[in-house]
Amino acid sequence: MKRIFLSLFFIGGLATAALAQSAQYQEVMTKQVGELDSVSTFTLDNMQQKANTFERIAEAEKTQWLPYYYAAYCEVMTAFMQKDNSLKDPLANKAETNLDMAEALSPNNSEIACIRSLVATVRLIVDPMNRGQKYGMESAKQLEQAKTYNPENPRTYLLKGESLYSTPEAFGGSKEKAKVMFERALEKFTAFKPESNIAPHWGEPRVRMFLSQYK
Repeated sequence: MKRIFLSLFFIGGLATAALAQSAQYQEVMTKQVGELDSVSTFTLDNMQQKANTFERIAEAEKTQWLPYYYAAYCEVMTAFMQKDNSLKDPLANKAETNLDMAEALSPNNSEIACIRSLVATVRLIVDPMNRGQKYGMESAKQLEQAKTYNPENPRTYLLKGESLYSTPEAFGGSKEKAKVMFERALEKFTAFKPESNIAPHWGEPRVRMFLSQYK
């Protein structure tokens, strides 16, 4: 009986510790993800700090895909803001490493594919003349996969719209084609409900910003 009691006590202690860890994880992630909704967070220094923070969370919570995802997201955003092109590829490399970790935990994930599309775009803008075809195709491929994994993900349509918006008509893009995609993205955002308060939910203000330019 004593052994049984001790075993039950030990198991109960592990369960309590797991619940406490889970609560702490949710609390930390809620704070960090919530700050990504603030425009003031989007500076080079702040985004790099956020990437580092999410990487530390990922190291502590190795079974959770979201910290790896957000670390990659922050690294990609940092790369877009970085004026020095020589620093973009290293950031893209770090993002890809984190996305590989996230995908190992959550395969066939539409949100991860969207960030992979952005990584390809970062690589493209480093050297458009020599990288345009390869990474343009890779970016488009990732968005198609994202749509296959989850046709209701509004970020897929936002990123497709941005691609059409910045692509010359001679290469298949146009502002009008982009508008159709932005309108579809807004419809998806209206119906979209994140799985939790720490699930990816970014993008709607950007869609509205693009659509405002057509008025």
